[in-house]
Amino acid sequence: MEREKNMTTGRPLRLIVTFAVPLMIGGIGQQLYTLVDSAVVGRGVGVAGLAAVGATDWTYWVFLWGILGLAQGFSIPIAQEFGKGDKARVKRAVAMSFLLSAALSILLTLLGLAARGPVLRLLKTPEDIFDSAVAYITVLFIGLSAVMAYNMASSILRAFGDGRTPLIAMVVASAINILLDLLFVLVFRWGVVGAAVATVIAQVLAFLYCALILSKSQWLALTKEDWKPDAPMLRWLWKTGATMAATQILIAIGGMVLQSAINAQGSVFLAGVTAVNKLIGLLESSAIALGSAVTTYIAQNFGAGEYGRLRKGLKVSLVVGVLLSLAISAVMILAGRLILSMFIDPGDPSAGTVLDIAYHYLFIMSVLLSSLYVLHVCRNTLLGMGCNMGTVVSGLMEFFARSSVAVFFCRVWGMETLYFAEPFAWCASTVSLIFMVIWQVRRLPG
Repeated sequence: MEREKNMTTGRPLRLIVTFAVPLMIGGIGQQLYTLVDSAVVGRGVGVAGLAAVGATDWTYWVFLWGILGLAQGFSIPIAQEFGKGDKARVKRAVAMSFLLSAALSILLTLLGLAARGPVLRLLKTPEDIFDSAVAYITVLFIGLSAVMAYNMASSILRAFGDGRTPLIAMVVASAINILLDLLFVLVFRWGVVGAAVATVIAQVLAFLYCALILSKSQWLALTKEDWKPDAPMLRWLWKTGATMAATQILIAIGGMVLQSAINAQGSVFLAGVTAVNKLIGLLESSAIALGSAVTTYIAQNFGAGEYGRLRKGLKVSLVVGVLLSLAISAVMILAGRLILSMFIDPGDPSAGTVLDIAYHYLFIMSVLLSSLYVLHVCRNTLLGMGCNMGTVVSGLMEFFARSSVAVFFCRVWGMETLYFAEPFAWCASTVSLIFMVIWQVRRLPG
């Protein structure tokens, strides 16, 4: 498959940037239909609908980020074996990854459906939006298998250095999702449920396209022998996948504690925060894409023993991340209020208050956005090197930072501290990651 890219030769800057850019565009596409969900719901259903979608964010993200962690963790052994050029081991790793993904997606779906009501109650979801929130997240949980399938397929493609296919998948899926959003919410009047259904359908289509491309790869002509359970490979995959998933889930649980504090402020405050969270998801997608490129680059070069190239790639990635984040921050500070207004029905009596809350929150996040980009570069460097403990420590830092704001600082210094919860978590995690990356890289030969 010509789309595969060996990253153990060539200029690090060109390799990382050309690999990251399609992922960034694809990530923007993936976040775009989340934004469209919120914009269509905010305009078509109102502030209450926007708040209902926002009330489910961290509850759903516990499962979504767990899936993303599993897929990303499973891709590390695949990328390392690809870097070594061991086709038999690559095929075995891919087959075992799919088996694990299928079993775990079923388990997560059942768990999510069982927990959705009690968890939303625990998080103090406002009563006036509770039923809508339950309906919205129910559809998303039913579609978790599609989310797992797409993310596993796209992670395998990225492990092979293919950033183009996930991009095409997301562009097509995003366009279809936007059309379905408009149809289900504004024409059929399905409310928040219509937005959720559109999102699930888009994920299914994205997976089908990635699966089609994977089926044509010379590295993935899987035989019956490849599907036989391989205990050592399963343990390796589970170690990397479970560690990354646990880290992401821990971060999301800290977010749930924060969500509880935000929900307690009422639907208007929740709607303002929700508008920003959706927009920040779009801004972070570039950091995630850069991190994915770093993971593939680091993993392939680590597997091939090219430690000098690994160090060069890390330095280049940090520079790219900081410059990109500064450019994005400038745009958000200058045009943020205009962008946020797209999510809010101007005819709603509380529209002005919601917009003020949202822009204040966005401004604080934008000023400290660089820490988020450095975080993703450092965390994915450790992940690519197989340093699982480093990612766990960074996840713990994020958990404690968000939780401390929600449980302690909010009560001492008031609601204003909630605006700083996310940037505080980014900075705390980034500091720990920088020290761990320096320590791990210095230990490498050469």
